[in-house]
Amino acid sequence: MKKSALTIVSLLLLSSALAACGSKNNDNGASPSASGSASPTASASGSAESPSELGGKIKVLTTRTDMVNDGTMDRYAAKFKEKYPKAEIEFEGLTNYASDIKVRLTTGEAGDVNLIDSGIPTSELSKYYEPLPDSMFDDVYFPDYMAYEGKRYGITTGVNTQGIVYNKQAFKQAGIDKIPTTLDELYAAAQKLKDAGIIPLYMNYGAQWPVTNWGENSYGYVAGNAKWTDTLLTSDAPFTVDGPWGKLIQIARTFVEKGWVEKDLATNNWEMSKGEVASGKAGMYFLGNWVIPQLVTAGAKSEDIGFFPLPYDNSGKYNAPLGGDYYMGVSKTSQNKELATAFVDFFVKESGYQADSGMMPILKSEKPESPQLAEFNSFNPTYIESEAVDPKYNEIMNKAELAIGVGSIDQELITSKDLQKAFDEMNKKWAEAKKALGY
Repeated sequence: MKKSALTIVSLLLLSSALAACGSKNNDNGASPSASGSASPTASASGSAESPSELGGKIKVLTTRTDMVNDGTMDRYAAKFKEKYPKAEIEFEGLTNYASDIKVRLTTGEAGDVNLIDSGIPTSELSKYYEPLPDSMFDDVYFPDYMAYEGKRYGITTGVNTQGIVYNKQAFKQAGIDKIPTTLDELYAAAQKLKDAGIIPLYMNYGAQWPVTNWGENSYGYVAGNAKWTDTLLTSDAPFTVDGPWGKLIQIARTFVEKGWVEKDLATNNWEMSKGEVASGKAGMYFLGNWVIPQLVTAGAKSEDIGFFPLPYDNSGKYNAPLGGDYYMGVSKTSQNKELATAFVDFFVKESGYQADSGMMPILKSEKPESPQLAEFNSFNPTYIESEAVDPKYNEIMNKAELAIGVGSIDQELITSKDLQKAFDEMNKKWAEAKKALGY
């Protein structure tokens, strides 16, 4: 499994990309600051251990069940062990990560290293995570995205953007000879795919987390403002049908109403869907670039997979997100924080995870090598780079019991009989929570 975080509520991408997944792309607030924590090899007492001496066992929680199952994570562990011979790494993949991690954090079962839940207000990060060292953030994208009061608690695992990932052979079979650059053209392409007996777009509604791209992960870049949620804080009714969230939801609703998505909306068919898109039985995903390597693993030829920005209106010009995938942190309850910190630094910079996941490097000095990203950039999208936002948004949403980064809100909006009524109900909960918090 993979979720982008362009970390979810998040601006993705860059899923990665700003991911899929993934991401990510989050609405977690962060104050620009620098961490004052120790170096990765500094012990709690202040002494230092050399890499050869640092050891023990740590558990890492991840969304990437596929990489756990196919041995990729074991390869990363072996590479890490070359630097730290006494270290042992155990990976646990969570299929329903977005919901499961919330429980794990409260029960103290969040491992030593995990991917940070996008719904946690940055003001509460210190309850669950250890500060990371300043040295880890040199030349890194979004260094202060998971920061609060001078300390950084998370570092992005990759950089993503988000758009339409498509099978070129499916497009050819359906007679689509031009990549859609307007919403009307996208709708026309979807109908051609359906007429050809191909599922136009696999939404993965049943998996829940992928539908965050139709709202929670995307409204900031559609609004052209990475801090869009900051503008909502003064309103008691911020969610509107004609706003950026409503605009995206209406596109998703059209795809569902026209039968341009999978017939079985209720079942989690995430893993199966990759084979459908890879084989051309389904034509498109609306996800981050991180999903492209997974399609190749599922049987697609890399040259048969393309990538273009979502044309969310008919202007012919559009924004695209540039944001972090899931952010990785060291658990507050870890009994081996030094080794856990060293692993985080290794994983995001040396393991090869970003290239294997189809994401851009987190180091600004490194350049991605991906023909799909080159195609995406040929459409000249305006990138809206993910920024730290006011944590009050997450606090109000949590108080209102409007789950962030899970996908349940977007699911309800996509299939609601009355979209206006659904937004009205959200606004009522928002206003009550805002008042209760004194905002």
